[in-house]
Amino acid sequence: MNDLSGLVQVVDRYEGSVPVCELRGELDASNVDQVLERVLGSVATEAPGIVVDLERTSYLDSAGVRILFELARRLRSRRQELRISVPREGIVRRVLVLTALADVVALDDDVARSVDALQTRT
Repeated sequence: MNDLSGLVQVVDRYEGSVPVCELRGELDASNVDQVLERVLGSVATEAPGIVVDLERTSYLDSAGVRILFELARRLRSRRQELRISVPREGIVRRVLVLTALADVVALDDDVARSVDALQTRT
């Protein structure tokens, strides 16, 4: 676990061959660059992609949305996929849908579904 800027913690782990980065707290302009580098560093080149778990993310501003778009772009260039696990009900999911990130990145209701989807790619 890594505490970045006191507002967000990044907890990374593997579920099978799939890396999962859980973001706990607030993702905003003060910490997005650190979070992006941390998440990218968690993805091995042989992994099918990564799951970003936003279940415990309480706040996400436009800078946070921007880095999720950037993360998806970088992973696509490496032939990997970004999947986001975020509860169906809640402000964070609404933000992702309103900003059209949901048109670019698959949103799953829980980590298990995201992991299953990535494992079927291999």
